[in-house]
Amino acid sequence: MLTRRHFVVTTAALFSPAISNPLLADPAPGPDQWAAWDAQVTPPNFDPATSNPWGLHPRFLPVRVEANDGLRPGDIHVDAIARYLYHIRSDGTAMRFGVAIARGDLYEPGTYTIRRKAKWPRWTPTDDMIRREPEVYAQYADGQEGGPTNPLGARAFYLFFGNRDTYLRIHGTPYPRSIGGRASSGCVRMVMPHIIGLYDQVAPGSTAFLYPPEESTTAQS
Repeated sequence: MLTRRHFVVTTAALFSPAISNPLLADPAPGPDQWAAWDAQVTPPNFDPATSNPWGLHPRFLPVRVEANDGLRPGDIHVDAIARYLYHIRSDGTAMRFGVAIARGDLYEPGTYTIRRKAKWPRWTPTDDMIRREPEVYAQYADGQEGGPTNPLGARAFYLFFGNRDTYLRIHGTPYPRSIGGRASSGCVRMVMPHIIGLYDQVAPGSTAFLYPPEESTTAQS
């Protein structure tokens, strides 16, 4: 059974209805549009270590930390109690980011493989989400194109268990003030400029460890 560990020690801070005629449909957004959206959601003169127009608690800003021995570079560890995501680096450190996790029992601890990642991805609510809250999600049953108001935000990592898509994601959010809380329907949320910076550092095939939220121990900080 997956359990949570003390795996880091803080060091210095760095830093609409579907269109029935496909010939009339707008083309899917591409790199030029992605770049424009990246600029739209990133504050002017953005510094990951200090920029905070969202009013986050300072501990949720990105910081470099020292990783314990034996952790594999490239992997991700999510501390569900402290609301931290750690990305392990090859030099014995990790980058730590603040996150939000799922509400109630929708958070699913476990060990997952990141088999896909995407920029400004399309989002479709799951059948379970539509059943739970049809007034919120039924209107998006056919999906929603990527963009600054899309629930998956600027970037997404897709979590698989073996070859099965769990429909769990680590993704950006258009609701950055949710960081530090329990807000999603199963996924792990990050501030959009933070996950934009992390995106190129995470390779498909990496492992994501999501630790339980109910244990009493906490990471040192």
